[in-house]
Amino acid sequence: MRKKILVFVIILLVPMAWLVTKAWADARVKDIASINSQNEISLIGYGLVVGLEGSGDGKGTVFTIQSLVNMLQRMGVTVPVNKVKVKNIAAVVVTASLPPGTKKGSGIDCTVSSLGDATSLKGGTLLLTPMQSIDGSIFGYSSGPVSIGGFNVQVDDDNKIVNNYTLVGRIPGGFKVDVGYSMEDFDCRLLQLSLINPDFTTANRLKNKINSVFPGSAYPLDAGTVELVVPDSLQMKSGWIEFVSRIENLRIEPDVSARVVVNEKTGTIVAGENVSIAPVALAHGTITIAIKSMPVISQPAPFSQGQTVESRESFIEVQDEDAHVVYFEERTNISEVAAALNAIGATPRDVIAIFQAMKQAGALRAELIIL
Repeated sequence: MRKKILVFVIILLVPMAWLVTKAWADARVKDIASINSQNEISLIGYGLVVGLEGSGDGKGTVFTIQSLVNMLQRMGVTVPVNKVKVKNIAAVVVTASLPPGTKKGSGIDCTVSSLGDATSLKGGTLLLTPMQSIDGSIFGYSSGPVSIGGFNVQVDDDNKIVNNYTLVGRIPGGFKVDVGYSMEDFDCRLLQLSLINPDFTTANRLKNKINSVFPGSAYPLDAGTVELVVPDSLQMKSGWIEFVSRIENLRIEPDVSARVVVNEKTGTIVAGENVSIAPVALAHGTITIAIKSMPVISQPAPFSQGQTVESRESFIEVQDEDAHVVYFEERTNISEVAAALNAIGATPRDVIAIFQAMKQAGALRAELIIL
């Protein structure tokens, strides 16, 4: 049996993407935190994409037919429901985000996603679609030609060519803001910084850095929030903007927990610099069995009135390689283990299986996240 030794580390293999993060690198405050008062508003709308070339929803998509009939009735056109064909129309959900400070009349990109059984949104145009927030408030309307950046050609059920995903597209600047998202109503004397990845050490470092520039202005509330008191000299209408701008461009060293993130679907593994392993010996083996089937043709003798008979004969091939067992001492430099993994020809699936086993054995000193 072939036994491979796989150890914990970050490596570069051809079929697998390895990414190494450096927790010690300084980062701008604006890249690791955001002002609470600057939350985006998520918007959603339901609409119709028209002008499709026979790739729209089928007759079984009832809500598309109802939407079309209702729209025509509002325009003074009465059409029997059973006479409507929607092969050139698709029902879609439109989503967009409204950033703070957006003014009326601004154009924002929006995403269009198919709801029914359409096969493609290529060449379609979104009709005027109201965009609303979670409380039902209308902030504007989306419309325009849908860009999908691909194509879908299908001759029959078994023969088709697909380039990119054709049921989700974007409309650059398609969402026209009708109600501005002003920031004039919030208290500009007391702000809060929210860390994207909450961590007590990072929050404390952030507090110390801000207070070194603006003494007594920062107070950490928890692992993810640092409260900011705007200095009296900057509390005029535009002064707090200068205060926030200077804080956003400060640099600190964020602290990151040791984590290994594994995506089994794509074979991607991402590990942080703080990941380490306990002294451990690892062995991992595989047996490859290939079963092949070949046709065997039996011909009848001449003038025997027999028939040609086709049968199949199976061959089984087993590959069994020598075992490789390696012992690794405790180490935190993952590049040292990477060389060993490359040397034994570890595959992405091998590494993922080893990570899971090491976590169960308590040898992996990091949080293992499987997507």
